[in-house]
Amino acid sequence: MTGNAIMDDALRLERRTRLPDALRVLVEEFPREIWESHPNFAGLVSFWLDRHGMFRQICDVLKSDAEAAMDAKLDARSHGARLARYGGLLVRELHGHHQIEDMHYFPVLAKADPKVSRGFEILDHDHHDLDGLLERFTEAANAVLQKDREIGPFREELLGFERFLDRHLVDEEELVVPVILKHGPGGLA
Repeated sequence: MTGNAIMDDALRLERRTRLPDALRVLVEEFPREIWESHPNFAGLVSFWLDRHGMFRQICDVLKSDAEAAMDAKLDARSHGARLARYGGLLVRELHGHHQIEDMHYFPVLAKADPKVSRGFEILDHDHHDLDGLLERFTEAANAVLQKDREIGPFREELLGFERFLDRHLVDEEELVVPVILKHGPGGLA
C-alpha cells in the first residue's frame, strides 16, 4: 500500500465524516456493542483498541494541561515538562503504531476480506496525512517549549489534530475490528 494512491477528495481525512457505506458492511454485521463479547476480541483486538485509547488519553492530558496553563493553574515549567513528555510520547507511539499497521496489519487484513480492501488504502493514506499533522503539532509544541508561541494557539492546533486523529481512529476501528472478529487474528500476530 502506498500513501501516493489517487484519493477521492471526499475520502480525505480532513473532509470525510465517516467511511463510505460500502466499506461499513462489516461494522453493520459486527456492531461495536458486540465486540467485547465476541470470541475473537480477546488478545489482539483488545490490545489494539487499548492503544487507540492511550492516544485519546494523551490528547486529553495535553489539552487539559494547556487549559490549566492558560488559566495559570499549571506553571510554565511544569507545563513544559509535561508537554515534552506526553507530546513526545504521542508522536513516537503514533509513528510506530502506524508503521506496523501500514507494513503488516493492513496488507494482511485487506487480503482477508477483499470487499473492504479499499478501506485499508484510505487508512494508509490517512497515516500520511497524519504525518503532516504530527509535524505541525510538533512544531507548535516546540514553539511553546521555546517560548516562541503562546499556549492558546498551540491548544487550537491540538484540537484540530485531535479531531482528525479521532476521525481516523474511529474509521480504523470500524474497519479493522470487524475484519478480525469475522476472520480471526490469523497472520497478524
